[in-house]
Amino acid sequence: MLHSWLDHWDEQRARRGEEGKKATDFVLDAERAFPGAKKAASIEEFCVLADSVLADPAFFDEPSGSGQGFEREEGWLRFPSGISTDIEANNVVWAKITESGSLDRAMVVFHHWNASARNRQIANFLSLLGVTVVEIAMPYHFERSRPGSAHADYMLSPNLGRTIQSVRQGVCDGRKLIAWLKSQGYREISVLGMSLGSWVAGLVAAHDPAVTKASLFLTGGSLADMVWTGRATRSIRDSLEPEIELTDLRRAWGPLNLENYAHSLARSDLDLHVVLAKRDKVVLPEL
Repeated sequence: MLHSWLDHWDEQRARRGEEGKKATDFVLDAERAFPGAKKAASIEEFCVLADSVLADPAFFDEPSGSGQGFEREEGWLRFPSGISTDIEANNVVWAKITESGSLDRAMVVFHHWNASARNRQIANFLSLLGVTVVEIAMPYHFERSRPGSAHADYMLSPNLGRTIQSVRQGVCDGRKLIAWLKSQGYREISVLGMSLGSWVAGLVAAHDPAVTKASLFLTGGSLADMVWTGRATRSIRDSLEPEIELTDLRRAWGPLNLENYAHSLARSDLDLHVVLAKRDKVVLPEL
């Protein structure tokens, strides 16, 4: 009875969330995804580029010389993103800091796709336990939203290249923030990500040795499979399905798939915590 009611409530929320989403054009946009790449004329050419960056450990490194420009005021931190996009507001990263009064531990929180607010309750609770919480705005969310957009349509979309660029930007922004936290004297850095934010947090943890703990809520291995099967991403699949097979999408978005970094996430100095939900319709638990 309770499960039936919860499923109905979840479906109603999903339908309301669909109101602002529209199917948009499928686009490769390889030059946006891969720095220095030329335009890809086919899905196969795009996938070859994706394969090459998957083998490049520096793909998610923050751009060199990007450790400047941090401004802190009244519980907020602002700094320039190391990756520049054509949306000016998105090029400035905002983060809300909830202090614990200690430099012992800090946690960076990555929210879910289309989040409408930060998680004040989580931040306040953890700060009471001695953890300083830093809630970063992911690309095209909150203060970084694209003007006129009803949701964060540039963060996750049927534009293959822009999606890679957006997730990479989120990872690089997170790593830049972590470097700043270390420079401020924080001893232990952890990350927490929810749904799409768990992919960003997972990629940060896989590539940044400064992260010693990672909690990934409602996550999966393959971002391509999440988009293909998830209730919240039907409009994206509607645009993808006539143009690309799921097997090719997995390869095209290979640099974003956490399963490709399992060896890094399994390193001995990282404590990894994964939470799945049996009835989740956005990120199916079998993923």
